[in-house]
Amino acid sequence: MIEWWQILLITIYAFYQILDELTIVSSAGSPVFAGLVTGLIMGDMTTGLLIGGSMQLTVLGVGTFGGASRIDANSGTVIATAFSIAVGMDPQLALTSLAVPIAALMVYTDILARMSNVFFAHRIDKNINDHAYSAININYLCGAIAWGLSRALPIFLALVFGGPLVEALVSAMQSGILKIIADGLTLAGGVLPALGFAILLRYLPTKRHIAYLILSFALTAILITLFGNVAAIGNALDGLLPSSLGRSYNSLPMLAMAAIGFAFAVMVYQRSVNDNDSSTSAKKSTSATGEIEDDEL
Repeated sequence: MIEWWQILLITIYAFYQILDELTIVSSAGSPVFAGLVTGLIMGDMTTGLLIGGSMQLTVLGVGTFGGASRIDANSGTVIATAFSIAVGMDPQLALTSLAVPIAALMVYTDILARMSNVFFAHRIDKNINDHAYSAININYLCGAIAWGLSRALPIFLALVFGGPLVEALVSAMQSGILKIIADGLTLAGGVLPALGFAILLRYLPTKRHIAYLILSFALTAILITLFGNVAAIGNALDGLLPSSLGRSYNSLPMLAMAAIGFAFAVMVYQRSVNDNDSSTSAKKSTSATGEIEDDEL
């Protein structure tokens, strides 16, 4: 079960993370950070990062425009991580059966927070006309409290009263038809990050940079295979070598892919700068005496 102090700390973080997302924007309000914090509080950072990272990739291409609401991936991550660690639930199953549905339901609390802030915004307008500056600060803080409670209160109630329900759900999914459903949800949990990438690619200029996309995919596959074989050979020889010579190659594929991605980014940036310089030069006209007549950009 979840201890009272864990519920308290998670609730405080839930209150803060939405304010950070709206104001400071330090990434403390991102799903991967939510998984990290919740995992640390619950004592299993690995599970927290797994659920948070998967949820982060799932909403990679999901954005909000204007006053539109989107699924609250952070709250879904917090609740899924807490219950996954507390009851021993498979992280992928927690992602699909808890994180995604809860994230969708939290849209309604987001709308409620926005509506309440409209009320406080109108009060601030009136305070401005009345030159009541202290009241402006109070109403501003009330709006922030409304935002924080829109996340903290549902998460607090879920952690306090949702434990028995989640435990019963996990027990029921151990056999019978529900086990088949659970296996399907677990499989779907592994596919969700790919769905996030697909949504992101839908909005990126993929057609214009299709060559980079194909090349990156091929290099990634090659590097994973190459370093995977190197790691396998290293593990096979591990017993024959002194412990002081032991090396870990697990991070090499990611470092290599990051370096290649950075190189591509530099190439694209340099090309865009050169294109801008060329277009700027083409706009300038020179007279017969060599004087630039049109010097406006």
